[in-house]
Amino acid sequence: MNRAFLPVPALFAPALFLMLMAAPAARAQVPPMPPDLTQPPADAEKSATGLISRVLTQGTSTEKPSATDVVTIDYTGWTSDGGMFDSSIARGNPAMFPISKVFPGLRECVQLMVVSERRRCWIPQELAYKGQKDKPTGRLVFDIELLDTRQTPTIPPPDVAAPPADATKTATGLAYKVLRPGTGVRNPDGIRRVVVHYTGWTTDGKMFDSSVVRGVTFTTSLDDVVDGWKEGVKLMVEGERARFWIPQDLAYKGEAGTTKGMLVFDIDLIRIE
Repeated sequence: MNRAFLPVPALFAPALFLMLMAAPAARAQVPPMPPDLTQPPADAEKSATGLISRVLTQGTSTEKPSATDVVTIDYTGWTSDGGMFDSSIARGNPAMFPISKVFPGLRECVQLMVVSERRRCWIPQELAYKGQKDKPTGRLVFDIELLDTRQTPTIPPPDVAAPPADATKTATGLAYKVLRPGTGVRNPDGIRRVVVHYTGWTTDGKMFDSSVVRGVTFTTSLDDVVDGWKEGVKLMVEGERARFWIPQDLAYKGEAGTTKGMLVFDIDLIRIE
């Protein structure tokens, strides 16, 4: 989120998955084949569509994706003969994608989950690739961990026009509201670099910039951003998600060629470096 915004590219590529990181991480250990790959256990749940699923690890959150969300997952997929055909874990890169862009079985499976949950899903062919060329056929089995979920940036927040009554206002005029409490205990100072995901809208609901759209986190020093970001991010801890209403005099100050008026940002503070 430099002082001049980057142009927003096409919202999402047609590929199944978008990588969360810009460059591949070190390759991790390939997950083992599930022992119940060909025979779901008796305690697995079967939906009306034919999807079968079983919770492997209970989530610690109550947050569940909606049909319009963008999710971040770690996953591994196997064919019914035990062949692993795809794994974000093996690549060392979680995957970020809009739920609406993936095949029906994966879409249904992820929407059953809460954040931090691990689940195994047995997906029949008619809910997967349906015999598409160069795609796995037959029933597929996925182990999925839901790492994060967020509303798609193309849908503006319901309170984008003005701060709601429960927002906190600072002496400078910045307003903010915590959307998800953080897990960290320290706040960034002006010297440190931070790793964030963010989306920015004008108060009429127009999205003008988003790291979520690009599918890549944004790293910056707080010395290199507008005053509203500098003040707001310093209030956050790692793992926190907050919404900020930044008045024009804390943003681009009406300068020519910049986005004018109050700006609204959703910011996730992923890491303090």
